[in-house]
Amino acid sequence: MVISEFKNEPLTDFSIPENKKKMELALNKVKGELSNEYPLIIGNKRIKTDAKFYSHNPANKKEIVGSVQQPSEQEIEKAIKVALDTFNTWKYTDANERAGYLFKAASIVRNRKFELSSWLIYEVGKSWVEADADVAETIDFLEFYGREAIRYSNPQPLTSIIGEANELKYIPLGMGLIIAPWNFPLAILAGMTSAALVTGNTVIMKPSSDSPVIAYKFMEILEEAGLPAGVVNFLPGRGGTIGDGLVLHPNTRFIAFTGSMEVGLRINELASKSQDGQIWIKRVIAEMGGKNAIIVDESADLEAAATGIIASAFGYQGQKCSACSRAIVHQAIYDKLIDKLIEKVKNIKVGDPADPNNYMGPVINEWAFRAIMEYIEIGKKEGQLIYGGNGSATTGYFIEPTIIRDIESNDRIAQEEIFGPVLAIIKAKDFDHALQIANNTKYGLTGAVYTKNRKYVELTKQSFHCGNLYFNRKCTGAFVGVHPFGGFNMSGTDSKAGGRDYLLLFLQAKLMSEANIVA
Repeated sequence: MVISEFKNEPLTDFSIPENKKKMELALNKVKGELSNEYPLIIGNKRIKTDAKFYSHNPANKKEIVGSVQQPSEQEIEKAIKVALDTFNTWKYTDANERAGYLFKAASIVRNRKFELSSWLIYEVGKSWVEADADVAETIDFLEFYGREAIRYSNPQPLTSIIGEANELKYIPLGMGLIIAPWNFPLAILAGMTSAALVTGNTVIMKPSSDSPVIAYKFMEILEEAGLPAGVVNFLPGRGGTIGDGLVLHPNTRFIAFTGSMEVGLRINELASKSQDGQIWIKRVIAEMGGKNAIIVDESADLEAAATGIIASAFGYQGQKCSACSRAIVHQAIYDKLIDKLIEKVKNIKVGDPADPNNYMGPVINEWAFRAIMEYIEIGKKEGQLIYGGNGSATTGYFIEPTIIRDIESNDRIAQEEIFGPVLAIIKAKDFDHALQIANNTKYGLTGAVYTKNRKYVELTKQSFHCGNLYFNRKCTGAFVGVHPFGGFNMSGTDSKAGGRDYLLLFLQAKLMSEANIVA
């Protein structure tokens, strides 16, 4: 198999009339498919249950995106059995063949890009641009991990000694659980799932209860690509009971999770407890939250800094684990930068993301809406509200981009993950003070620094403790293969999704040594 060098999928330019028209047609097509019912997929069976739950459009909360099955203990056990049985054959499948399924799936996603973007717009409230980026990242994960699986299957370098033939081979772990988030419900779901299956594992794929329909669409894509039944099993479900049961099951070998710190820590705790019949230490791959900061030094280009902060704080309503929630600004340019931020945030339009003129759509659900509005009230007491602060949940869950200045580094809105469009601005006395503030958090996911001072760049590289650090650009928008993504501390296990180390997390190394070779 001749495979080209990996290249990132280009983003769609919606200023081109043809692309805009394709997107409008796709939105209309998907609109006509809303409220359909979707079964569980376990092996080659499509299963409907008595209990259902519903996915709603957060921009129009009365609109049902899809009806989904709520699995019982019986379906959970069936999914585990099918995944375990399938592993006994799938683990022996050649890596090139496994990678081929990912390449086929990438091609299908590429051909259905506008349709899949439309589902993201309706189900999780992404703008056209954010939805397109989610789909492009999905393609990147499939293409990149396919190539990586082939690389890991090749002979591994070892030191030679006389009289022995030695071989190191990477083998799969077993049956695992994929617990995906709603904020990148296609890209992250596809990334974790494809990494697991292409390395020879079988999985139970559990999407967020806020985004089960787009997960079903990905399951359809895997089937269309010819992936054997039982390698991936689609098991959505509302509530933590299903997830807890799957994590605790003695036959679960690994759990790949993306979501909040609280849930990630619970999964880690549950997985650490050995169950009757368990013969391994379960592996947990966790990407959790962030309280990311952008530092602006007095030498910085303030126009570029303001642009980067606004994009990082309010892109997809601030609902990214990489989002900027703290702007740490040198006192000498504090007021000037704030003026520029206010000038730019005034241009942000909030509304239904099906309309491409709206930069911000809704937050994901009522619980998120209430939690974010509570944080805004806290922020009003801790600092000075200078923009936004209002929300409406009449038709959908809309919150204005909100900026609060004069926050102290230990204030709640400077410490706790809000996961919404709220930016706290903190004044720093000097650059050392700014770094102290940036590191004064339990998280360590992303960060950025705007400066023209080379000395500060080098100091920051040594001292800013985060997994993804950027200079003179925004702290969101990591590209597969370019910016391996994952953080420190309570931000997770530094899994580096989209990097050359990631597939190792789904593999274990086996050394084979043969002595006294006879010809």
